Amino acid sequence: MAAGSSSGTPLSPAERAARGKDARSRVPRASHGRFEAAGDRPDPVGVIERQSATRLPELVPVRHGRMLESPFRFYRGAAAIMAADLGPLPDTGLTVQLCGDAHLLNFRLLASPERRLVFDINDFDETHAGPFEWDVKRLAASFAVAGRANGFPVGKQNGAVRACVEAYRLRMREFAGMRTLDVWYAQDDADRLRELMASSMNRAARRRTAGATERARTRTHLQAFAKLTRVSADGRRIAPDPPLVTPLRDLLDDPSTEEEALREVLDGYARSLSSERRHLLGRYHLADVARKVVGVGSVGTRCWIVLLLGRDDGDPLLLQAKEAQESVLAPYTDGAHHERYDNQGRRVVAGQRLIQTTSDILLGWTHAVGLDGRPRDFYVRQLRDWKGIARPETMDPGLLRLFARLCGASLARAHARSGDPVAIAAYLGRGDRFDRALAGFAQDYADRNQRDFEALGEAVRSGRVRAESP
Repeated sequence: MAAGSSSGTPLSPAERAARGKDARSRVPRASHGRFEAAGDRPDPVGVIERQSATRLPELVPVRHGRMLESPFRFYRGAAAIMAADLGPLPDTGLTVQLCGDAHLLNFRLLASPERRLVFDINDFDETHAGPFEWDVKRLAASFAVAGRANGFPVGKQNGAVRACVEAYRLRMREFAGMRTLDVWYAQDDADRLRELMASSMNRAARRRTAGATERARTRTHLQAFAKLTRVSADGRRIAPDPPLVTPLRDLLDDPSTEEEALREVLDGYARSLSSERRHLLGRYHLADVARKVVGVGSVGTRCWIVLLLGRDDGDPLLLQAKEAQESVLAPYTDGAHHERYDNQGRRVVAGQRLIQTTSDILLGWTHAVGLDGRPRDFYVRQLRDWKGIARPETMDPGLLRLFARLCGASLARAHARSGDPVAIAAYLGRGDRFDRALAGFAQDYADRNQRDFEALGEAVRSGRVRAESP
């Protein structure tokens, strides 16, 4: 992904720009404006079923139930389906570290290690090297799907899509003219967000957004601790809320037999941390573990909450250990431009550190044997730390368009860190041809998503798959 030639000789900015413009001959910008499903397109329900084969069988119906709540919920869980659609298409060859699942709800407010509120990508389960446009297309289509869910006319949906893609293009052009370290240090903190809001929103919208920012600051690990735990005769423990939260003691006849294995898991995770953060982790001791159901697309993968305590029961650390499987993008890349990992958790962590400006200080990975006796890869992070998530269903067209700008600009920053902003900016150009093309793609793909959503519903009605809503 470095800006160099095949011989390893650094390219000049002019040569890098020429490389971006050359990509237009292979994949003209206007060619992105349509999506037509291939004749041999995989059955979308079959794609979901193949993913389910590696997941906890008792939770698979919960995943189906969540995906059937709405076409937007379905879209959130259908990253593998979209990867199968994008993979066979001609691509630009302009490689970045992709988020892999860049829909609008995977962008949110987060706490930096310096305790500042920033706006960034938050989900990296599918992160993988690949052509930049795959992320842009997934993000753009998510705004069309969300706009439809709100009942917006096509023109308003397209307005959000084009605002997203325009912000990506303009920010990438900005990065193309910056020094390398300045690109790396760039971030979208609360001050920058306020500037954007002040120039783009009415007073009521600004008040509402300011309220969301303040609520994000209250979503701390202490709030999660109060919500998820209780005092028992054995001390502070995670409270059961099946099937969403199930303590380990309720999953096993003799939970004490798992204590040594869990300590090995934590020891393995600790070895992935830098020495000073390993020292910090060593100040805590293991108190309890529970299985947790998370997200939409992730439902059924193994995910654990780990409660650790420091000096007393009021000094908690909550970690989330989440199973990491192969990225849905992996089958569609040739492997020539990305590193191979022997641990999928390490892939997630490496990708997150590469494209997110402010990663969790306790982000790490490990390898563990699950309750079924099979070895599995995990990545580990703090459970909650100043997270604020958007609510697109409450947004009017103007607010959705503003949020689209924030997401598009943030994605450009992530891609500029890992790819070649000069080449990508040259491919995109100064005009709005790519923006207009992506609006057409987003509408076509929203149509496709609706039909796939209906196909899953029919599969449930016919008894092919089961769905539950906890």
